[in-house]
Amino acid sequence: MGKTYQKPESLSDQHTHYCPGCTHGVIHRLIAEVIDELGFRGRCVGIAPVGCAVLAYNYFTFDFQEAAHGRAPAMATGIKRVRPDLIVFTYQGDGDLASIGMGEIIHAANRGEKFTSIFVNNAVYGMTGGQMAPTTMPGQHTTTSPFGRNVEDVGMPIKMAELLAALQTPAFITRQTVIKPKYIIKAKKAIKRAFTYQLENQCFSFVELVSTCPTNWGMTPAEAVEWTENTLLGYYQLGEYKTPESISGGEDAK
Repeated sequence: MGKTYQKPESLSDQHTHYCPGCTHGVIHRLIAEVIDELGFRGRCVGIAPVGCAVLAYNYFTFDFQEAAHGRAPAMATGIKRVRPDLIVFTYQGDGDLASIGMGEIIHAANRGEKFTSIFVNNAVYGMTGGQMAPTTMPGQHTTTSPFGRNVEDVGMPIKMAELLAALQTPAFITRQTVIKPKYIIKAKKAIKRAFTYQLENQCFSFVELVSTCPTNWGMTPAEAVEWTENTLLGYYQLGEYKTPESISGGEDAK
């Protein structure tokens, strides 16, 4: 009898270092499945961030590079321009991409670089101790906002999908989540579509994935899933924010 479920070839035999309830492992699996299904493992290059996924290269069986904090889009740009035959993606968290790397990701998207960016948004700095991130919710308690995020002092959370979708350059911009099976199915389709656009050399692609961080949120995994669905998804609304087909006269159809 054949197997109906097995480990993707693109995924290595590696014990996880992620916390219980963290969804990085789910996202790694989805990326590996898509790469296997599209058949480009032999010419794939991932760019690891500085953050919880700094060791992402341990989980995959294809080439990976490690970028300085926030500079993954710059490294991806260089690799893709020198070797346009390669399929290149960055894997970044909210601190790496939306804070120190904000300039990098905006300008890469605006230039229309032909790589794919996987953005994991869990509304907090995970690796360094749970500090407030650009994506932290109003009133959310973190180690650097013990009384909750005060938007009068530090502003509202940054919505990266909407921000990048405002650029006139053609792109594929989507936000999904992986907290439950019904969402995971859609997230995989979004990742596959993003890589397909790159395979066709069409456009920059950006997949934002709303994630959990039970450890730094001070919650159980189950509580973190509930809080994500009831709170985070109310602000970070799921859906497609831009497709290359939707652009007409510089305006985008959501």
